[in-house]
Amino acid sequence: MSQPRPTTVLVIGYVWPEPQSSAASGHVMQILEAFRQQGWDITFSSPAGHGEHKADLAALDIHEVPIELNHSSFDTFVRELAPDIVLFDQFMMEEQFGWRVEKHCPNALRVLETSDLQSLRHARHQRLKDRLKASDDDNDFSQLFAPALREEFAHMADTDLARREIAALYRCDLNLMISPVEIELLVQQFHLPRALLHWCPLMVDAPEAPARSFAQRAHFLSIGNFRHAPNWDAVLWMKNSLWPRIRAQLPSAQLHIYGAYTPPKATALHNAAQGFHVMNWAEDALQVMSDARICLAPLRFGAGIKGKLLDAMLCGTPSVTTPVGAEGMHGDLPWPGVIAESAQALADQAVQLYRDEALWTQAQAHGRHLLVERYDRATHAAALIDTLEDCRQHLQQRRRDNFTGSMLRHHTLKSTQYMAQWIEEKNRVR
Repeated sequence: MSQPRPTTVLVIGYVWPEPQSSAASGHVMQILEAFRQQGWDITFSSPAGHGEHKADLAALDIHEVPIELNHSSFDTFVRELAPDIVLFDQFMMEEQFGWRVEKHCPNALRVLETSDLQSLRHARHQRLKDRLKASDDDNDFSQLFAPALREEFAHMADTDLARREIAALYRCDLNLMISPVEIELLVQQFHLPRALLHWCPLMVDAPEAPARSFAQRAHFLSIGNFRHAPNWDAVLWMKNSLWPRIRAQLPSAQLHIYGAYTPPKATALHNAAQGFHVMNWAEDALQVMSDARICLAPLRFGAGIKGKLLDAMLCGTPSVTTPVGAEGMHGDLPWPGVIAESAQALADQAVQLYRDEALWTQAQAHGRHLLVERYDRATHAAALIDTLEDCRQHLQQRRRDNFTGSMLRHHTLKSTQYMAQWIEEKNRVR
């Protein structure tokens, strides 16, 4: 008697995963691991080139298949693979390949891994740019932080990016949301059905061994991929405003800044005399985090939740951040460190935390509690699999209930088919 065919999953990635370079890639790897634990047959495809820190998916028994944008070869590939589930990593991949999946595998469950709401992040970036043009005050940015959801919607709603992203969310059967704040924004302001959204934060195992103590640590650390605009902006704010305020109170303090893909403009900021060290990529991010006494993450804009701050909790390292940095990460639980809205407040409280062992130890304990309560791997992995199985079981009913998504898929399929035919005909003429 033949064995039943395992569930076949196709993941279409915006990039090949680099879990040591970005939290977004780390989240994708956590999702892939949840699939592997089910014995599912996984194929990962991407039109991107390989980055220098790419994960070895083949070693995890995950098939790797490069694909091309705007090319009919994908049609043959996806038709022969006949996946049961297709996971789009970021909405641009749904835009590019979703209609081809709809054409050849109409019964495949379509899932979107958002990482964060890009239209929210871009709207916040624009607000920051407008604020910097309007004032040369590089200290107080309280007006940027934690506005009402209605205000966030007003900044997003008229943008092309929001229209594209929200349309992609509707076209999918399920959307994995890393931040509960973004879920409420989508439900309350964009009126997406809550059934289309599943909270799937970063998933980790709380460490069993005790973290290094206050006395075993020294210096400040900041970490993040330099290609991610919020990280680069945070480095500039630290250099120009926050770090000089800390050094005025702690003249011997050192700040070590790590990040993948360090550009020349970042290395140019290195200044050992000021204690400002640009260190390039960290081969072991958790090791350097464990050596630091404080993690600095003064993010002036962004979306989703922040992998660097979760890594800080894993390493028992208290963190100093803004409301944007902490957004969606701790719910009603105490933050494991400091949240402030100005460079001066961030600096003053960072110095206090750096000096006060009792305060620091309490923050460390808050981080460990947060890991257990909100980020437990087994809990969220099980919830994800249960939700996917339920969606597959009730797929046709879910699609009837999501008429807007059905309508958008229909029109997208028709319009892109015509465009693809026109492109191929034009290429043949050439």
